[in-house]
Amino acid sequence: MNPHRPAPTLDTDVAIIGAGPVGLFAVFQLGLLELRAHVIDALPHAGGQPVELYADKPIYDIAAVPVCSGQTLTDALLRQIAPFAPQWHLGHLVESLQRLPDGRFLLQTEPGRRLRARSVFIAAGVGAFLPRRLKVAGLEAFERRQLFHQAPADAALAGQHVVVVGGGEPALTQAIRLATLAAAAPASVTLLHRRDGFQAAPATQARVRALCAAGSMRFRVGQVVGFEQAAGRLSALQVMGPDGSTQPLPLELLLVQQGVSPRLGPITAWQLALERKQLVVDAATFQTSEPGIFAIGDINTYPGKKKLMVCGFHEATLAAYAAREHIHPHDPLPFEYTTSSARLQRLLGMASGAREHAGDGAG
Repeated sequence: MNPHRPAPTLDTDVAIIGAGPVGLFAVFQLGLLELRAHVIDALPHAGGQPVELYADKPIYDIAAVPVCSGQTLTDALLRQIAPFAPQWHLGHLVESLQRLPDGRFLLQTEPGRRLRARSVFIAAGVGAFLPRRLKVAGLEAFERRQLFHQAPADAALAGQHVVVVGGGEPALTQAIRLATLAAAAPASVTLLHRRDGFQAAPATQARVRALCAAGSMRFRVGQVVGFEQAAGRLSALQVMGPDGSTQPLPLELLLVQQGVSPRLGPITAWQLALERKQLVVDAATFQTSEPGIFAIGDINTYPGKKKLMVCGFHEATLAAYAAREHIHPHDPLPFEYTTSSARLQRLLGMASGAREHAGDGAG
């Protein structure tokens, strides 16, 4: 493949920005209306805020589910939307969004994917969860070559001197995993944190201490204040220790695991009506100020808005119907119930010959 050739543009009915629970449920509702969806999220996994920030925290207000965790809810939603086979673009941040002359929308992501959609759903919650970066000027030049915020494939780590920066559960868990790889093992693993104390489960901390004592991992206290390079490659970090002195820390691969923070990012540049950093929508359709672009979940605002997940599911449903009318204004689908529609049951992969009976109000 020619590295200088632009990536092909992918076509879809709807591009969903955000893979949290509301964005995932939108896939389901769009699928029932025979609309294909591509899902984009800056995180490397589906689930959004409930998985990233409180995967194990109990949630009590999902209809007919007395209690579940964010991860359990996400897993159930992924099973529910599986029949519609959405296309995933995880670890991608939408950098630009523009309307094309034919009325469709062109979305471009970092790291370089292009999607052309008839409609766009923004389900970005409180914003894209972006990694907290090291604030060292010039270090970004090594991103995706030697500097990573999600671990590359294990094969890329083999024989490398790896430094993991961070003191939370993700950093410690990743350092433990790398230090105990049976195959494609790094030459060395060093955990670097600004203080001799962690924000992680006691068992995780104990495991790190044990691996360091056994010589399988190194731990260094300090803060990155600069870096060194040789022949265009990152060769060492300049680390200031507790005593104020600065010493080099040689490395070949840097993995920064300092957590994430939500940011609206490029959304603010898309010239959509905003009110207090939220997208203004029509509460009947959840369309923004730009026809064909809809906003659902915590990212939107309208009179009576409540930031509840169950409200987001309602918004996703009405937005899906509005998107269907926007995309196919002269080809309406009949309103049907999944309990009685053979068409909907076929879409869901149910056995053929669905029972024909009167709708009972079930969706």
